Amino acid sequence: MRADTIVKGIAGVLCAALVAPIVIVVILSFSGDRFLSFPPSSVSLQWYAKFFGDDGWRSALFASLTIAGATCAISTVLGFLGAYAFVRGRIPAKQLMLSFVLLPLIVPHIITAIALYFASVPLGLVGVRLWIAVGHSVVAVPIVVLILMSALQGVDINLERAALSLGADRLTVFRRIVLPLVLPALMSSALFSFLASFDELVIALFLSGVASETLPVRIWNSLRMEVEPTIAAVSAFLIGITVLVLLADAAVKRLVARRSAG
Repeated sequence: MRADTIVKGIAGVLCAALVAPIVIVVILSFSGDRFLSFPPSSVSLQWYAKFFGDDGWRSALFASLTIAGATCAISTVLGFLGAYAFVRGRIPAKQLMLSFVLLPLIVPHIITAIALYFASVPLGLVGVRLWIAVGHSVVAVPIVVLILMSALQGVDINLERAALSLGADRLTVFRRIVLPLVLPALMSSALFSFLASFDELVIALFLSGVASETLPVRIWNSLRMEVEPTIAAVSAFLIGITVLVLLADAAVKRLVARRSAG
């Protein structure tokens, strides 16, 4: 047996092991049984109807969408400015500062969540959705910085110098030269920052409170109280949102590649 066949077989088994739980959850979301059991004895959409028809689940979904949207805006703007500064700027101890910015990717989220919680309580910010978005931005900004730094390093600095030599100011160069060239990466980073916030549990668990319970937090609380098939429907919905975001990112890249080829 050839070595590449063995490697492909092992890779296939590992992929199947990773995908199997997702497939099981999706199948369970269409169960017609009163309790979670696999395989289901009947097929029904009742748990999706309960999910979208319940005020508590709808409120959690709306909270997740608004917080993720705010996180997307905050982290994309801050991450883009930070990435541009790291790539084009002359910053003292640049590598040290970059390591500090990327630290939330290394530090466990539970530590970040505890630190944010103790900072939030004296200020009365627990349960404030904008503040939760700021907390999510702590872990989303490094993702944006990494994506945009890679894109900005591929932009020829001579294009910016040429625009400056022809009389354009810094803002015009930024708006007319830099932004269009990194737009695909900017959209990708925005999508991934939205996804990072929408699926985030630990920080939201500490900062959400009762009034701003997000969808992952409500799933966690429901699992602690009772395991009902509605959780499978909500989990399948979260998986669907993740897949849609990834497909949107792939579509943007494909569209840009076609335009560049044209």
